[in-house]
Amino acid sequence: MKVLIPPRNRRFGTVDALGLAGLVGLLVARYIPVARIIPFWGCVLRERTGWPCLGCGLTRVADRVAHFNFVGAWEANPLGTVAAFLFALAAVVMVLHMVFGVPIPEVELSPREWGVVRVVMPVVIVVNYAYVVVKTRFPHLLL
Repeated sequence: MKVLIPPRNRRFGTVDALGLAGLVGLLVARYIPVARIIPFWGCVLRERTGWPCLGCGLTRVADRVAHFNFVGAWEANPLGTVAAFLFALAAVVMVLHMVFGVPIPEVELSPREWGVVRVVMPVVIVVNYAYVVVKTRFPHLLL
């Protein structure tokens, strides 16, 4: 892995876009009760079959993280909670970068490291989905 520190700049890049998306998303989750005001909001798969989809719990995660209920967010969807924290971190980095010109480090992974990422990420997604399924369908199995 190589980490490069570019010179000070204020160029809008990928991390800034993710930070802006995270900032807007968390502000909407904090101040607008989307799940209550949009009548068709919800998981169609879960409503029809009782089984959660891969994204079940993400609205609750955003709402709970925006209201600083981190335990509740983790219980709704652990991987979604990690993603929400990464979006919040990207928002902080975006502000530091765009306001103060703090450079964003560029990380370059080797082909071997990318191979590890390609193996580990699907496993993490499957384990997270298994947790969400057990949490919604078989909560008595959790301690």
